[in-house]
Amino acid sequence: MRIDGPQARELVMSGAQLLDVRSPQEFAADAAPGAMNIPLPLLAKYAALLDRTQAVVVYCRSGNRSTSASQWLGANGFAGVYDIGSLRNYYHF
Repeated sequence: MRIDGPQARELVMSGAQLLDVRSPQEFAADAAPGAMNIPLPLLAKYAALLDRTQAVVVYCRSGNRSTSASQWLGANGFAGVYDIGSLRNYYHF
């Protein structure tokens, strides 16, 4: 489900996991506070690091990778998957 910045921040403040699916280099350069980095190509391998019982808010640089990640998470048993698209959307109203 696609959500906006205020909704994403509210979910994260309520305990949702914040997942950055960009490359490690992108993550190191600019990441949202508290975000976990699992690059999209490694998501299937490292998805076990996420708590399936908690909501997951996913972002990337432009929204393409976050859409793919959100679809994969939803198809693999994660409930409460929210796609914010770009990291910029997390900060802008």
